[in-house]
Amino acid sequence: MSNIEYTTKEIQKRVDQYISQFKEGYFSPLSLMARLTEETGELAREINHYYGEKPKKKTEEENTVEEELGDLLFVMACFANSLNIDLGKSFDTAMSKFETRDKDRWTKKDIQDGEQNG
Repeated sequence: MSNIEYTTKEIQKRVDQYISQFKEGYFSPLSLMARLTEETGELAREINHYYGEKPKKKTEEENTVEEELGDLLFVMACFANSLNIDLGKSFDTAMSKFETRDKDRWTKKDIQDGEQNG
Protein backbone atom coordinates (compact mmCIF):
# COMPACT_ATOMS: atom_id res chain seq x y z
CA MET A 1 0.00 0.00 0.00
CA SER A 2 1.36 3.41 -0.92
CA ASN A 3 1.77 6.33 1.44
CA ILE A 4 -0.13 8.83 -0.71
CA GLU A 5 -2.32 11.39 1.02
CA TYR A 6 -4.89 13.66 -0.64
CA THR A 7 -6.98 16.54 0.58
CA THR A 8 -10.62 16.52 -0.46
CA LYS A 9 -9.84 19.38 -2.86
CA GLU A 10 -7.09 17.28 -4.47
CA ILE A 11 -9.40 14.29 -4.76
CA GLN A 12 -12.09 16.39 -6.41
CA LYS A 13 -9.57 18.02 -8.74
CA ARG A 14 -8.05 14.70 -9.81
CA VAL A 15 -11.50 13.22 -10.46
CA ASP A 16 -12.48 16.32 -12.44
CA GLN A 17 -9.32 16.11 -14.55
CA TYR A 18 -10.14 12.49 -15.33
CA ILE A 19 -13.82 13.07 -16.13
CA SER A 20 -13.13 16.27 -18.13
CA GLN A 21 -11.27 14.35 -20.83
CA PHE A 22 -14.51 12.65 -21.93
CA LYS A 23 -17.27 14.28 -23.98
CA GLU A 24 -19.93 12.60 -21.83
CA GLY A 25 -18.76 14.37 -18.68
CA TYR A 26 -20.42 13.62 -15.36
CA PHE A 27 -23.44 11.36 -15.17
CA SER A 28 -26.76 12.82 -14.02
CA PRO A 29 -27.47 12.93 -10.28
CA LEU A 30 -29.89 10.02 -10.66
CA SER A 31 -27.28 7.91 -12.46
CA LEU A 32 -24.64 8.84 -9.89
CA MET A 33 -27.02 7.79 -7.12
CA ALA A 34 -27.43 4.44 -8.85
CA ARG A 35 -23.64 4.12 -9.15
CA LEU A 36 -23.21 5.00 -5.47
CA THR A 37 -25.76 2.33 -4.56
CA GLU A 38 -24.04 -0.19 -6.80
CA GLU A 39 -20.64 0.50 -5.24
CA THR A 40 -22.16 0.31 -1.74
CA GLY A 41 -23.49 -3.13 -2.63
CA GLU A 42 -20.04 -4.21 -3.81
CA LEU A 43 -18.54 -3.00 -0.53
CA ALA A 44 -21.21 -4.92 1.39
CA ARG A 45 -20.35 -8.05 -0.56
CA GLU A 46 -16.65 -7.73 0.31
CA ILE A 47 -17.45 -7.11 3.98
CA ASN A 48 -19.63 -10.22 3.97
CA HIS A 49 -16.82 -12.26 2.38
CA TYR A 50 -14.13 -11.09 4.78
CA TYR A 51 -16.09 -10.64 8.01
CA GLY A 52 -19.35 -12.47 7.47
CA GLU A 53 -20.51 -15.99 6.96
CA LYS A 54 -20.26 -16.04 3.17
CA PRO A 55 -16.76 -16.93 1.93
CA LYS A 56 -15.88 -16.24 -1.68
CA LYS A 57 -16.23 -18.90 -4.32
CA LYS A 58 -12.99 -19.92 -6.00
CA THR A 59 -14.34 -18.47 -9.26
CA GLU A 60 -15.06 -15.02 -7.78
CA GLU A 61 -12.84 -12.06 -8.58
CA GLU A 62 -10.45 -11.01 -5.84
CA ASN A 63 -11.42 -7.53 -4.62
CA THR A 64 -10.69 -5.88 -1.32
CA VAL A 65 -12.57 -3.65 1.07
CA GLU A 66 -9.91 -1.00 0.38
CA GLU A 67 -10.62 -1.10 -3.37
CA GLU A 68 -14.36 -0.85 -2.82
CA LEU A 69 -13.95 2.13 -0.45
CA GLY A 70 -11.84 3.78 -3.15
CA ASP A 71 -14.58 3.19 -5.72
CA LEU A 72 -17.12 4.75 -3.35
CA LEU A 73 -14.88 7.77 -2.82
CA PHE A 74 -14.49 8.20 -6.59
CA VAL A 75 -18.25 8.16 -7.15
CA MET A 76 -18.80 10.54 -4.21
CA ALA A 77 -16.28 12.95 -5.72
CA CYS A 78 -18.07 12.69 -9.09
CA PHE A 79 -21.37 13.38 -7.35
CA ALA A 80 -19.98 16.39 -5.48
CA ASN A 81 -18.25 17.79 -8.56
CA SER A 82 -21.34 17.41 -10.72
CA LEU A 83 -23.36 19.44 -8.20
CA ASN A 84 -20.57 21.95 -7.40
CA ILE A 85 -20.34 20.76 -3.79
CA ASP A 86 -17.08 21.10 -1.85
CA LEU A 87 -16.54 17.77 -0.08
CA GLY A 88 -14.37 19.43 2.56
CA LYS A 89 -17.16 21.84 3.50
CA SER A 90 -19.71 19.04 3.36
CA PHE A 91 -17.57 16.89 5.66
CA ASP A 92 -17.01 19.80 8.06
CA THR A 93 -20.76 20.40 8.28
CA ALA A 94 -21.37 16.71 9.00
CA MET A 95 -18.63 16.53 11.64
CA SER A 96 -19.93 19.67 13.38
CA LYS A 97 -23.36 18.07 13.53
CA PHE A 98 -21.97 14.83 15.01
CA GLU A 99 -19.68 16.65 17.43
CA THR A 100 -22.57 18.63 18.89
CA ARG A 101 -25.57 16.33 18.56
CA ASP A 102 -23.77 13.13 19.52
CA LYS A 103 -21.08 14.46 21.87
CA ASP A 104 -22.58 12.68 24.89
CA ARG A 105 -24.19 9.75 23.06
CA TRP A 106 -21.35 7.23 23.48
CA THR A 107 -19.23 6.17 26.43
CA LYS A 108 -16.03 8.23 26.46
CA LYS A 109 -12.67 6.61 27.00
CA ASP A 110 -10.98 7.33 30.32
CA ILE A 111 -8.32 10.01 30.13
CA GLN A 112 -5.26 9.27 32.24
CA ASP A 113 -2.12 11.39 32.27
CA GLY A 114 -3.40 13.39 29.32
CA GLU A 115 -3.67 10.37 27.02
CA GLN A 116 -6.69 8.34 26.01
CA ASN A 117 -6.67 4.69 26.99
CA GLY A 118 -8.20 2.35 24.69
